[in-house]
Amino acid sequence: NKKMIFSYRSSTESSVNIYLLDGELIDRGQAVSLLEEIEAQIERNENKFLLNLANLKYLNSSGLNVIINILTKARKSGGDVAICNVNKKITELLVITKLNSVFNVCNSVEKGIEILNK
Repeated sequence: NKKMIFSYRSSTESSVNIYLLDGELIDRGQAVSLLEEIEAQIERNENKFLLNLANLKYLNSSGLNVIINILTKARKSGGDVAICNVNKKITELLVITKLNSVFNVCNSVEKGIEILNK
């Protein structure tokens, strides 16, 4: 049973930094480069982030902390974060932790960009 690994791809659309997360995010160590890239963007005053979880199979509390960390950094700099294409398991986790009311959760990348550019 091959352990899932975490990876991501980033792109920019309509001044929103979009991150497509892939695999399993279960350890903060996996997300070091992700967090560094986001911090660099915030320093350049790019502080709107859309996390596309379409390919994210699994997230645990450590993975959740990474996402909260991104949200905190973005909002502190006057930006925001939206999350889209969340699977059922991760949606349940967001509901249990009440984070569904903290994050802008939406169904599509287009909707996420729209929310962040309001």
